[in-house]
Amino acid sequence: MLLDEDEVASYLDLAHVERELPIGFCEPSLAGRLFLVTGTGKYFKNVERAPQENLGLIRIGVSGSTAQLLWGFEGGTCFTSELPAHLMTHAARLAACPDHRVVTHCHPTNLLAMTFVHSLDERAFTRSLWQMCTECLMVFPDGVGVLPWMVCGTTEIGQATAEKMRSRRLVVWAQHGLYGAGSSLDDAFGLIETAEKAAEAAAGEGAVSVGDAAGTAAKPTAAAGSDAQHDEAAAKAALKAAEMEAKLAAMDPEKAAKVRAALAARAARDKQKKEA
Repeated sequence: MLLDEDEVASYLDLAHVERELPIGFCEPSLAGRLFLVTGTGKYFKNVERAPQENLGLIRIGVSGSTAQLLWGFEGGTCFTSELPAHLMTHAARLAACPDHRVVTHCHPTNLLAMTFVHSLDERAFTRSLWQMCTECLMVFPDGVGVLPWMVCGTTEIGQATAEKMRSRRLVVWAQHGLYGAGSSLDDAFGLIETAEKAAEAAAGEGAVSVGDAAGTAAKPTAAAGSDAQHDEAAAKAALKAAEMEAKLAAMDPEKAAKVRAALAARAARDKQKKEA
């Protein structure tokens, strides 16, 4: 979150730098700017209890390649490994709209599950969300950017995210999470909540089919054609399921469990609709 000096000057000495750390890339347009960021391995749920341990106030150095810690990160904590992506996104959104001071990265369960079973084509992905509730067209009329799976914590994924953020406020990281930007915390959280609600509705309406991906057997239909076609379809379904399981196995166990539960719930709803 971008902060102005007058918002923090009465709380701390801006001339006192606790430590200075490289940020892994150079962004001169952000030099001198103040940002409130989360620490690596930290959780939002712990911020209220111990803000000084889970948050840090940094100022981007004159060169645009370092971060000066002014407050927080007690216990030797460092900023989040996603800082390059956050700062690159800040630069992109500030160029597009100077009021966009907040960039949030999170892992909404339904949107995350959707990336396992839905086409990652941005137009198709956006339309599936738009079709679920009319407010989506009002909240994110520019649509949703979608990135294929990439290694997180790198400048490469940061650059790819920032490029898409030049023309929109939401970017999905397939099999990982979501980036959202806004003028305030409420604005950014509301944006993300709307997209997540639409993803949940899409699952309930069967707009996103998850049967094979969730591990259930696909039923042959008349349109399937010959046995050879059916065998090919089954093989593709099995491959897709295996690829998903490999991705889930590489995830944090708690996050993987949530995704599996969401996929299973979708599969159950799809089955009930087919049997109705």
